[in-house]
Amino acid sequence: MRRVALADDDVLLREGLASLLERGGFDVVGQAGDAEQLLAIVRDERPELAIVDIRMPPTHTTEGLDAADTIRSEFPEIGIVVLSAHVEVEHAMELLARGERTGYLLKSRVTDVDEFVDTLERVARGGSVVDPGLVQELVGARRRDDPLAELTAREREVLALMAEGRSNAGIAHRLWVTEGTVEKHVRSILSKLPLPATQEDHRRVLAVVAYLDSR
Repeated sequence: MRRVALADDDVLLREGLASLLERGGFDVVGQAGDAEQLLAIVRDERPELAIVDIRMPPTHTTEGLDAADTIRSEFPEIGIVVLSAHVEVEHAMELLARGERTGYLLKSRVTDVDEFVDTLERVARGGSVVDPGLVQELVGARRRDDPLAELTAREREVLALMAEGRSNAGIAHRLWVTEGTVEKHVRSILSKLPLPATQEDHRRVLAVVAYLDSR
């Protein structure tokens, strides 16, 4: 049973999320109404996941992201899922650029219990997940110095699905192609984008960042 800390200043939403998580097989080790309370819970309980609202007291601006930064710095092994009421492109890009075990979801997405639980599991296992609503908003975006200009239409499609946090097997199922074909597309994407020669998992994350930044 994965241990989760939860932070949102909306008590009803927070209680609802806690109930949903417990039904999904998670152990909610603590709930917080602000970033300071969340950090205290994380330091005491060392959960596997922290679910954080972007906007919390006192200023309701970026307290959640700031808390996520602190957690990532002190406990890099803890997965972080940030929730937002609206698509916030800049915040999502900042979050994803922080590396593995990160997720960005719209609160409206939480109504799909199975999808939400699956997202948390992917983040806990080391993946990075971006809300499909954000991906859809950015699909087809162009600018003169577009780093994705060399990608084919199919490669862009594969990259969009990567941004949703899907594995190669998941992409293959979605596109009705073999996993080997997806692997070839991923290798081609990573070779065409100006990415550093780091581990492939992190290169996938950087590729998604480049995708989001191509607007």
